[in-house]
Amino acid sequence: MVNYLKDHEQEQINFLEKTVNINSGTLNLDGVREVGILYKEELDALGFKTRWISLPDSLNRAGHLFAELDGGGGKTILLIGHLDTVFEEDHEFQSFSRSGKNASGPAANDMKGGNAVIIFALRALKAAGKLEGKNIIVAFTGDEEKPGYPLSVSRHDLVEAGKKADIALGFETASGMNYATVARRGSSGWNLKVNGKQAHSSGIFSKNTGAGAIFEAARILNTFYTDVKGDELLTFNPGVILGGTKVNYNPNQSAGTAFGKTNVVASELEVFGGLRFISEEQKEKARSKMKEIVNNNLPQTSASITFSDSYPAMEPTKGNIELLEVLDEISQNLGYGKVEAYDPGRRGAADISFIAQYVDGLDGLGVMGSGAHSPYETINLETFIPLTERAALLIHRLGSE
Repeated sequence: MVNYLKDHEQEQINFLEKTVNINSGTLNLDGVREVGILYKEELDALGFKTRWISLPDSLNRAGHLFAELDGGGGKTILLIGHLDTVFEEDHEFQSFSRSGKNASGPAANDMKGGNAVIIFALRALKAAGKLEGKNIIVAFTGDEEKPGYPLSVSRHDLVEAGKKADIALGFETASGMNYATVARRGSSGWNLKVNGKQAHSSGIFSKNTGAGAIFEAARILNTFYTDVKGDELLTFNPGVILGGTKVNYNPNQSAGTAFGKTNVVASELEVFGGLRFISEEQKEKARSKMKEIVNNNLPQTSASITFSDSYPAMEPTKGNIELLEVLDEISQNLGYGKVEAYDPGRRGAADISFIAQYVDGLDGLGVMGSGAHSPYETINLETFIPLTERAALLIHRLGSE
């Protein structure tokens, strides 16, 4: 397997370049499908049974590519990647370029680089005669960067694959040769609405006028900061705030307007924020505290808070740690050094979180680079093959148990 990958290094880089040069922003449905076709051809050639999963038109998403190899023995390994990128058709960053041991391009590391690791790790297994007899499911979702809602529809097939698998391996960007991800924080949203009594500003603080919507929102947010903050790996962020006598926010455009005057007490305010957590228990505890704070209103004001779920948490389970130990042993045997658990506070959410409650998993097995989600995104080509070698051996060892 190692020899095959070394002999086909340039072919793997060329394959990456070809996929990077196809725009597959989440909302470019044709581009997402075109990248999926390239991966489908590769997986078909390896003997996988592939299928394209279309989503309802109402979701405005391209769909997913799933592939399955039923070898009849050993554990079932689920490999997770995604076809889409954050760079839509109108973005200035569109093409692959190479400079020595580095290359740049949209999604070169997040995560078309990781997808190439999956494809070429499977190629190496095939070349070494080690793919036969394996049970492997490959899931390339088409909307990881901007999931279609409801999630119960857009992530249905991934969840079903997770329930079927014994082990899940995610190929999101690696955090270095010496780290892998055993835990990811979940992500959810919250919306705070505050109302006050509109009146002439000369009457603010009086019994009849009260504090107004903006002072009440300031109290709530400050108390969130002092009383909810503190749990390890729990963070919450008020990303947008609009207040005055009339507010309007369009979540699809992430933009809004507010109207008000300095001599009028504000009567309306909205805050849109995010909450990240390492467990469902931590999430519910934080939400409960936030609700309690919201209900303790200043005079002549009222407030309410609602929550929306997005990505669940991937908790650092015993099974995940055991998978890390297998990867660590393989890495040291290859001469690439120890592999330790990466700090979940420094990672975002990912598709593997949707199945973490059903199956042991490991993520961050993709490529190394920098500047993900920016016009400066790069991949470190010097580590491309070593990381693919490690992935191939990990899939082989876990799939042979």
